[in-house]
Amino acid sequence: MFDNKHSITMLFNASKVYDRQIIEGIGSYLQTSKADWDLYLEEDFMARLEHLDEWSGDGIIADYDNPEIQAALRKAKVPIVGIGGSYRDPADYPEVPYVATDNTELVRAAFNHLRQKGLQRFAFYGAPVDPHQRWAQEREQAMLDIAGKEGYECYVYRGHSVRPETWQYSTKRLADWLKSLPTPCGIVAVTDARARHLLQVCDHIGMLIPDRLAVIGIDDDEIARFLSRVSLSSVKQGCFDMGYQAARSLHKILQGHKGPKRPILVPPQRVAERQSTDFKAITDPHVMQAMHFIRQSACRGIKVDQVLDYVGISRSNLENRFKEERGHSIHTEIHNEKLQKACKMLSDTDETTAQIAKICGYPSLQYMYAVFKKHYDKTPIEYRESAKPSHTELDFAGSGNIVCK
Repeated sequence: MFDNKHSITMLFNASKVYDRQIIEGIGSYLQTSKADWDLYLEEDFMARLEHLDEWSGDGIIADYDNPEIQAALRKAKVPIVGIGGSYRDPADYPEVPYVATDNTELVRAAFNHLRQKGLQRFAFYGAPVDPHQRWAQEREQAMLDIAGKEGYECYVYRGHSVRPETWQYSTKRLADWLKSLPTPCGIVAVTDARARHLLQVCDHIGMLIPDRLAVIGIDDDEIARFLSRVSLSSVKQGCFDMGYQAARSLHKILQGHKGPKRPILVPPQRVAERQSTDFKAITDPHVMQAMHFIRQSACRGIKVDQVLDYVGISRSNLENRFKEERGHSIHTEIHNEKLQKACKMLSDTDETTAQIAKICGYPSLQYMYAVFKKHYDKTPIEYRESAKPSHTELDFAGSGNIVCK
């Protein structure tokens, strides 16, 4: 038996993966519960506050990271559940039931991932102070606290807001900061969008990723991931669970129960590990150069001669250096890179095996089948079945818990 029908509005600017997944979580709760709601959301997924006081509904779920939305809802006479970032100071939380992404745990997951790679130097690329992005300052302070407690210095750069008229200047200043960092260094970026800036500038100045700088973002946004040549590692927020928890809280309030008195903090979902943090301690600069070229070009069908041309030393010299640093030949490194790419695509995508063989630079699908049979005693299809869920993603157990901060 369903509840009485209620009209609920959602105030989000769903131009980012964060908002879209929150909305998806709200929808999931609606489909799996006895809530009978009419959900209102602008057709272009933008939050419009004009005439909000004239809206005659029963409840609101809103983005409380947006100060304009908070201000517009201060006199609202219907139940509200806010969604946003967590705060170190309890006084910063709004006086409504609140579901938050745990900023400290997001940063801790990114930091631990870099440290587990063997990195001993750390930096944080944040964002300028902005009342619409208070979560950026929370993450910056979390990074400083976590690194400090572990005995590490952390280099922080906030950079500039991205605007067409200042892009060149901002890029140059970011390049100056990157050049000043001791290497190798692990950088946590406040978002995937900022992480993409890092990857682009590193490409421009010839800073090798991840050999000199290993970069991890926050959001696991597919758009940011595909707009750089180096695939980006990222911490995936528990946005779906945030939406689900917010809808559940509002549902209870509409049923006559009291809302949660303390914020519900939702931990990160997982770390998606990709090329930008595939750090291996390599000291030989020629091997480092070769590795950089192989990572970027292996799937284009390159041969050993092209690696030699890129590095500019003799084959015997580079082969000896490679065996000393990597324990195998240049050819094996090219082969391993292609195989690793194929394995990841089989695990993480629904691409056909024929398309994967083409993308990974194999001369034919039959050749890729032979490679998989040799290495894994499985066909690519059998490997796909056995490899899901991806072994490169580290899951964080548990959902949001009500905690006192």
